[in-house]
Amino acid sequence: MSLAVVNPRTGEADYSIEPLDGDAIAALTTKLRQAQPAWAALTPEVRGDALRKLAAAMGRQRDALVAALTADTGRAGISAIEVEAMTKTFIRWADHAPAVIAAAHVRDRQTAIPTITTTTRLVPYQLVGVISPWNFPLTLALIDAIPALAAGSAVIIKPSEVTPRFIRPLMAAIAEVPQIAAVLTLIEGDGVTGGALVEHVDFIAFTGSVATGCKVGEVAARAFIPASLELGGKDPMLVLASADPAKAAETALRASVLNTGQACQSIERVYVAREIAEPFLAALVEGAKAARLNYPDVHKGDIGPFIFARQAEIVQSQIDDAVAKGAQVLAGGQVETLGGGKYLRPTVLVDVTADMAIMEEETFGPVIPVTIVDSVDEAVRHANSGIFGLSAAVLAGSTEEAETVAVRLKAGGVSINDGSLTGLVWEAEKSSFGKSGLGPSRMGESGLLRFFRKQAIIRQSASALPLSAYSEEALRG
Repeated sequence: MSLAVVNPRTGEADYSIEPLDGDAIAALTTKLRQAQPAWAALTPEVRGDALRKLAAAMGRQRDALVAALTADTGRAGISAIEVEAMTKTFIRWADHAPAVIAAAHVRDRQTAIPTITTTTRLVPYQLVGVISPWNFPLTLALIDAIPALAAGSAVIIKPSEVTPRFIRPLMAAIAEVPQIAAVLTLIEGDGVTGGALVEHVDFIAFTGSVATGCKVGEVAARAFIPASLELGGKDPMLVLASADPAKAAETALRASVLNTGQACQSIERVYVAREIAEPFLAALVEGAKAARLNYPDVHKGDIGPFIFARQAEIVQSQIDDAVAKGAQVLAGGQVETLGGGKYLRPTVLVDVTADMAIMEEETFGPVIPVTIVDSVDEAVRHANSGIFGLSAAVLAGSTEEAETVAVRLKAGGVSINDGSLTGLVWEAEKSSFGKSGLGPSRMGESGLLRFFRKQAIIRQSASALPLSAYSEEALRG
């Protein structure tokens, strides 16, 4: 049965997808498994050459990919950035994977027993499944898939049914590289499709909400396969008294509302020192009110539509709950319907309290709740509250001062004198704290090495001991 797909700028269902059933997924994964041994048998360098060819093919499909992503998400500029960034990611892993793999393959290591040496082999998981969300459709479909391919795995990707238009032009690019077409595919489908997929792979990489991530983790546990879960956040920003209030406000605004706040690393809570709270809030409100909606021209403005209309309802309900419990709206505050799309101007809230949904739950929208604090200890205590621990930020007069506070935070990545830097760098490995995720880091060398099992080859150069060496008499000496 076809599934309708809604255009986020028009509100109209102008596209459809054809979800695969369990039998079709089983047949497809069997085909991928059959092709994987030949792919894994290639050297990392040869696999890297194939990845470079796919990057070139994506370049030839650039216009189609950007157009599809723009229709999927209602934004143009970031869609173009996604295509460029992922093209570079193919090349980056092609360049780096051989050395990373070579360094991890330990040969002829001496053990504590003089006659025994070991070698550690890296054995890729045969088939990796990827389930990706709607906020960065291309990026989050490929961020796990590319290193898995570099490791020698076959990969099957199930993107979100909210933003599936990019699948077809990406598949056209993949078809240009037969070596990779044999071991990489994308499928259309919804949550039912994703659940079925988990049962047919050897490793699952999921990006999405905590609620869905827990479900994926449960299915993976029943299937007895490893799961890499990159989940949500409620990222705090701490603005210390030594920070420049105007610059801090500018940073907080960008880190909170970029991509309409639809990013797991978006700042969703701000704790500002009382000493600079007044000028900080004045500058933040001024910046929020100056931000332009990306309507009617997709190529102009700062704030695009909600990609998923249901998310607009969730965000509005959180704002309404906060106001009902005493919060004040200093800017924004009301979702607008323009041309069928759902938009929200950057929203600044004050007088927020811990019992408000806007302070407890992931918002995923351009909302900035601000709490004034009287000490660093108070700010840290607030920042460390809740179930999340994805990332955070600290702004101060010096990087040294900010870092002394950063190390006290329960978050996998902390930006110093900036915000949301985890979305810009790939080199730094990080773990998700709390319920923000589970499994090895997708960043740094771990982003590649997590797709390998380790096999120990243990060599005995002397004669193997007979059973009599373990007799009661022999052991008594």
